[in-house]
Amino acid sequence: MHKKCRDCQLVNFSGAVKCSRCGSVLELIPDRSAIVEDPGNTFRRRASVCVLVCIVLLAGFYLSLIGSARSLSWEQEQTVRNAIAVLRDKGFSDEVLLLDNFAVFRGTDNWLNASVAKENAYAATNFPFEIITLYPDYFTYPVDDTERAAILLHEAKHLAGKDEHDAYEFVWKHRKQLGWTADKYGGSPVWQNIRQQTRDNVPLLFVCNANNFGDCTQ
Repeated sequence: MHKKCRDCQLVNFSGAVKCSRCGSVLELIPDRSAIVEDPGNTFRRRASVCVLVCIVLLAGFYLSLIGSARSLSWEQEQTVRNAIAVLRDKGFSDEVLLLDNFAVFRGTDNWLNASVAKENAYAATNFPFEIITLYPDYFTYPVDDTERAAILLHEAKHLAGKDEHDAYEFVWKHRKQLGWTADKYGGSPVWQNIRQQTRDNVPLLFVCNANNFGDCTQ
């Protein structure tokens, strides 16, 4: 603590009552350098700064993914809406909620997808950023909206954080609920492709030799 004259700015001894230079009455002024800051406040302030920086970085990363990929055309958006409508009609409400309210659809790879080597695919999902990339094959090879709905059902599981095993298993076990069955779609390249990929990822579903293709879910 010290006494600094507010009029002439002279620093006086702590016991002085009046300024030795101008005679003004002195007041006791705390020395800022001697004040000890609460460690809790320091931690909270630093934590807040770190959280803010992380949010800014994540937002920038997300926007870079969105901006580096082409959006869908109007016709493609309508095709996607029709496929989602099929899922809604068939009772997949949880998956429709994710697709309708959280998914952002793009028509080409963003820079992250483009940097990863991959096989030909109908779609890809960036979790947890909820970005679904729909490749040209998605609009070309499915015979109707039901087959496109099956592909979106797979991607919806990725939106929820599920891996390939769980996504393939869910779609294959719920194909009858979707109306995507062998008697209607068995000759479709999408059916044959997804059935093979499901067998590769969930082999335990295909160990029943008495059934066609060893499919235990028949």
